[in-house]
Amino acid sequence: MNQKLLEILVCPVCKGPLVYKKEEKELICKADRLAYPIRDDIPVMLEGEARRISLEEYDALAPQRPAPVAAE
Repeated sequence: MNQKLLEILVCPVCKGPLVYKKEEKELICKADRLAYPIRDDIPVMLEGEARRISLEEYDALAPQRPAPVAAE
């Protein structure tokens, strides 16, 4: 996937940022919980072609917080 293209693409629904998932070949909008497919290195940025991501998938995208340090 072209890095320049990734920098300018936004969600067509909310105009928010997208998360590139290389292994899944998808661009994910966390705000709308939509995953847009990438076919033959071309992102398909159509709402009708996107799939709704599950809550588990959404949670996996959230930044990992460090575990709290126990007081001694």
